Amino acid sequence: MSKITAPKGFEDILPADSWKWHTVERIARETAELYRFFEIRTPVLEQTALFHRGVGEGSDIVRKETFTFDDRGGDSMTLRPEGTAGVARAMIEHGFLNDQGARAKVYYIAPNFRYERPQKGRLRQHNQFGAEAFGIPDADQDVECIQLQMDFYRRCGVRDLELQVNSLGDAESKQRYREVLVQFLTPTKDLLSEDSQRRLSENPLRILDSKDPRDKEACTGAPPASESLSEKSRKHFERVQQLLREAAVPFVANPNLVRGFDYYTETLWEVTAGGLGAQNAIGGGGRYDNLVEQLGGRPTPGVGFGSGLERLLIALDAQGVQLPHTPKPLIWLAYHGDVAKLAQIKLMQELRAAGFAADMDLARRSIKAQFKLSDREKAAVVVIVGESELANGTVMLKNLATGEQAAVARAELVSKLPR
Repeated sequence: MSKITAPKGFEDILPADSWKWHTVERIARETAELYRFFEIRTPVLEQTALFHRGVGEGSDIVRKETFTFDDRGGDSMTLRPEGTAGVARAMIEHGFLNDQGARAKVYYIAPNFRYERPQKGRLRQHNQFGAEAFGIPDADQDVECIQLQMDFYRRCGVRDLELQVNSLGDAESKQRYREVLVQFLTPTKDLLSEDSQRRLSENPLRILDSKDPRDKEACTGAPPASESLSEKSRKHFERVQQLLREAAVPFVANPNLVRGFDYYTETLWEVTAGGLGAQNAIGGGGRYDNLVEQLGGRPTPGVGFGSGLERLLIALDAQGVQLPHTPKPLIWLAYHGDVAKLAQIKLMQELRAAGFAADMDLARRSIKAQFKLSDREKAAVVVIVGESELANGTVMLKNLATGEQAAVARAELVSKLPR
């Protein structure tokens, strides 16, 4: 019978690595809550219309990369390809944005799903830390989100970071720039890749983000988005840059930076890290002031970011950064005979209740085999009980690092154990 393996582009996170995930997720939660963002958990499955209306019919994600199917009731459902649209839907559905001037700041750590060619750090199921702020139109909110993201990376220890920023402007500015870009690219459209020839009529801004050498050549000398900004959008972007300078957050203005979702307006940003090669982005974000209204809510500004955790961990590994890892010392319980085994099971329960990490062999192996197991499990100490210890109300405590061994009264054991 053939083995069943994980689907292509889906990977197991094994115990040897899961502690790294615990660490970066803990840092993400702690950092977000320092900024007064609070956790939200949305369903992994949403109505397909959410992403068609929010992310955009013409986006590559909706056209080619979603896991979409009809459920048994005939409704079209999609596994979440990105986090923002579902969060906005939840904000609307549960009335967080109903009142004039309402504001909300939330974060999430969740898997996203995209049907694309799996690459290192780009899997069909990838995990993301994201944050979204609703209700504040000012550039100050853009910068707070950027600072939260950069602070998260700093606390993880990632180095060689570069923050790139750009602005597409408001809806009118975007439309104006779209027309300028189409006019610039149309004379040489036959030189574009097949995907970008389609994008020229559906989503021309995405051509600027293409990695195809033909598209990069065609875009050389293209007018920057800044030339199409309205006065209001120009002032907003200038304010973002001013606030970043005042906060001592280094950045580079990249006039060709775009994002893959139609909902973005005004400020965009992307963060890259050393150690990832050509595909070096680890996260990005931007403002989406029209999304809530497009999804049926009260007109509400929004801004946020998403950061892929797989790519972050790859960058940390490539840079030789060691995440903090201080597991509790393991207390291993060994025994001679069945009566001693029952006594050790009871002791193990007591130790766990007192906050100690404790374990033992339940398979009645020899004492020698039990010690081999304690070495394999990297125990700090072994607590040994046999007939004589049971009779005397003592245990034998052995420190595996030093080899020292001593009899200890059972009632005093907790005070002698490492925490």
